[in-house]
Amino acid sequence: MIKVGDTLPTATLMEYSEVEGNGCSIGPNAVDVSKAAAGKTIALFALPGAFTPTCSAKHVPGYVEKFDDLKAAGVDEIWCVSVNDAFVMGAWARDQKTGTKVRMLADGSADFTRATGLTLDLTGRGMGLRSTRYSMLVKDGKVATLNIEAPGKFEVSDAATILAQAKG
Repeated sequence: MIKVGDTLPTATLMEYSEVEGNGCSIGPNAVDVSKAAAGKTIALFALPGAFTPTCSAKHVPGYVEKFDDLKAAGVDEIWCVSVNDAFVMGAWARDQKTGTKVRMLADGSADFTRATGLTLDLTGRGMGLRSTRYSMLVKDGKVATLNIEAPGKFEVSDAATILAQAKG
């Protein structure tokens, strides 16, 4: 399992773009995790699934709300990672009004999630292999802080916790 001090796994996530620009075409675009994280401070949070109750009501909205505070604390980007496809993550971004505040990154085949060791088997609930709910502060591709939720909890992966760690 990934831990503080480790480098983010080599993986490609997918991001749905609604507008063309800066090398991105409309639709799903590949995001090389190593390249995208290089030289940046990233507040990364992951969750079991798009449009799920806690994720939609609390997790994503908290990061959107704390965007300005996180930027002021030195965070360059906010990433939301979920084991969903890029089209679902794009629709969820529209629904959550994330705009340019939170990058909604799809881990469709769970390659990134498996590489972190933070998987959650929800096969019994019809959802297959998903991500554990967690957050991490990443500096230049390395994990600076890691906050892993206990099953069914939402206590340490929220935006307020990452904000306190970014300020710390």
